[in-house]
Amino acid sequence: MPSPRRLSEAQVGDGRVSFADTLVALTPARAGSILGPAGRGDRKGTLFGPAAMNLPNSLTLLRIFFVPLLIVVLLTRSPNVELWGFPMHFEFWGVLILLLAAATDWADGYLARRRMQETTLGILLDPIADKLLISAAFISLVDMHLVPAWMVVIIVGREFTILGLRNIASAEGFTIQASVLGKTKMVLQVIAVAVLIAGARQPVLKRLGLTLLWLVVVSALVSAAQYFLRFWSQVDDRIKQRRSLRLLERRKKPQDAVTL
Repeated sequence: MPSPRRLSEAQVGDGRVSFADTLVALTPARAGSILGPAGRGDRKGTLFGPAAMNLPNSLTLLRIFFVPLLIVVLLTRSPNVELWGFPMHFEFWGVLILLLAAATDWADGYLARRRMQETTLGILLDPIADKLLISAAFISLVDMHLVPAWMVVIIVGREFTILGLRNIASAEGFTIQASVLGKTKMVLQVIAVAVLIAGARQPVLKRLGLTLLWLVVVSALVSAAQYFLRFWSQVDDRIKQRRSLRLLERRKKPQDAVTL
């Protein structure tokens, strides 16, 4: 049976493949549903089965736990303590929490690939945890009057727009990998937020953080454009395939009527 990429409109039009072959070929290849076995899903075949709560997924949940903790530290601007003669203001704790959360982002993906523990739960939670962390950090910085609100609107809006496009792509049966620029943007975001938090009382660091923030905005817009172009090319191919299927159905109906 021909694969979806080898099934051209010419083949469909001149009748070199059957209607059943065309229907199967044009159906998105699913690795599995959320509640059923999946190629990248948990081995028990359930979203919240015992195999789903492995170490990588635990790290992802830990990253989500860091989100409210980071918000409390930044908005209350505490704790401000002194340990062993070294002052530890809220900026220290905020940067520490952010970097720990970023470390779990790297660690859960690395461990999931190395230990072959990629699960459906992890695939769902990982991008959500990233978006929550970055959005919470930037919105808190707006409340602290450290960053312009309009820049944060662009950054947060981009994150959730791409998340929505990924969900649509997944429903259509294909995956669009993150570009190098998109991955670089994530690193820039963490560095920019860390510098801005550390610069709450240091004007020099604050200026550096704003410069990094401009780089984040530019990279966010460019990477979003790249992702949308890839997404549209994939969707356009699906539309053409469905159009060919409808054309085949119209030609098939008169033939069935004659046979009857």
